[in-house]
Amino acid sequence: MITYVALLRGINVAGQKKVPMAELRALMNELSFKNVQTYIQSGNVVFQTSEQSSAVIERKISEAIQNTFHFEVPVLVKTYSELQTIFEVNPLDKAQFESTYFTLLHHMPSEDAIETASKEQFVNESFKITATCVYVFPGNGYGKAKCNNNFFERKLKVSATTRNFKTMQKLLSLCSDL
Repeated sequence: MITYVALLRGINVAGQKKVPMAELRALMNELSFKNVQTYIQSGNVVFQTSEQSSAVIERKISEAIQNTFHFEVPVLVKTYSELQTIFEVNPLDKAQFESTYFTLLHHMPSEDAIETASKEQFVNESFKITATCVYVFPGNGYGKAKCNNNFFERKLKVSATTRNFKTMQKLLSLCSDL
């Protein structure tokens, strides 16, 4: 069995796209995923399956959510190993590590898009774009950040979802407990 993390983008935000976690766990179990656990209300699911294709898993989850809740939700699936690597290779300054936000990318952006986005600069904010993740340090807090998830989706032309340091840490802990 392979341990995966599914990250759902934009659910349970300001009363929109409501997906109760108990119903999400039940849905994941119906899809034959094992040891399903959710973490907080923002769509973080840890589970195991013998399926080896993240794309197949993403499609299954997306279709099941569409059929059950009647709205589309972008789903990003990473293996435990992939998520651990993303977390551990944080290229930002060590002093910023615990304040890092991880904007996980659905697929690698084009070199041109990376180059264009990398030229953007904002006061008290820094970021580093890699093939799988944008590491963001929002000096004044993420709520006020200009370089947020929407900014990177627009500039990189890639679907993305963002998690903070503590959420990433907890997801990795849940994975390691399986």
